[in-house]
Amino acid sequence: MRTRPAVLPAALAALALLGSSCSLSTEGDDSGDHASGACGEVVLVTHDSFDLPKRLVSAFEKESGCRLTHSAAGDGGELTSKLTVTQGDPIGDVAFGVDNTFAGAALSEGVFAPYDAPLPAGAEQYRLPGDDDGVLTPIDNASVCVNIDDVWFDDHGIAPPTGLDDLTDPTYADLTVTEGATTSSTGLAFLLATIGEYGDGWTRYWQDLLDNGLKIDKGWEDAYYVDFSQSGGDRPIVVSYDTSPAYTVKDGRSSTSALLDTCFRQVEYAGVLDGAANPTGAEKVVDWLLSPDVQAALPTSMYVFPVAEGTPLPKDWASFATSPTTPIEVSPADIADHRREWLTQWTDLTSG
Repeated sequence: MRTRPAVLPAALAALALLGSSCSLSTEGDDSGDHASGACGEVVLVTHDSFDLPKRLVSAFEKESGCRLTHSAAGDGGELTSKLTVTQGDPIGDVAFGVDNTFAGAALSEGVFAPYDAPLPAGAEQYRLPGDDDGVLTPIDNASVCVNIDDVWFDDHGIAPPTGLDDLTDPTYADLTVTEGATTSSTGLAFLLATIGEYGDGWTRYWQDLLDNGLKIDKGWEDAYYVDFSQSGGDRPIVVSYDTSPAYTVKDGRSSTSALLDTCFRQVEYAGVLDGAANPTGAEKVVDWLLSPDVQAALPTSMYVFPVAEGTPLPKDWASFATSPTTPIEVSPADIADHRREWLTQWTDLTSG
């Protein structure tokens, strides 16, 4: 799932505690409490936004006999690139955070070894199309969507936009901010949403967006925390996530909305790395990420939806974090085949 958007300041502070390569267990844990048949060290490689409660890590280590070491490898794109160039001689045993915008490339390069993990109810729908060997295991999902500041539109007496077409209307000139497709996985997902919606006409749509005053920031934090009007900026339309409205709730109401007809769903996967030094431990980590405790922790730890059906969600999510029923789709195979071409075209358009 990338540089994770929808991570609020408290979570960002927590992420800072994670080193680029460190033990995830709590200092002072007694390794003698580990289960018999210890599996040794397991290196988990992730994107930079990986975060789970220490208590869950400690419980996993004690139950499995594994010692879990975390290695952060950048956003989702950087993670995939590092895994690809080290294929066969991997930088860890198991990886988490390759999403459906990059998974096709990882599969074609043989980055992952087959491990068909037993999936909880509801997770089957998130399998990667074309992954017939069960190489990648779905762990979480969230959708990149256009978000609007409902308060701003109410205060200005302007009807808010309802879909992608509206963003090119002069009514909304100079009101939209998004992230760069080459610098942000959020921006890439938005680009893919427009490709899925408009097909070959996506370049014309982007030209119309630019002509209507679209602003492009490097990443989600600048777009949401600087330019979005909810944060004091002057743009009441921002590309963010379907989970974002759950974090602008006050007195039982959210001040923002996600436009669910504009969404592109990102699914994050875990997998055993080909050539892993500890494949048995890697499989245990994949199973752990699907466990009820970890699935229940994902919404508050990483601001994503679990893939396990029936997982309890935070109170505000039930009302304000609504996942789209029919997100815009682009196949992983098409993304793998055309990503470079599309990004080149996008760069030419936006830098002209």
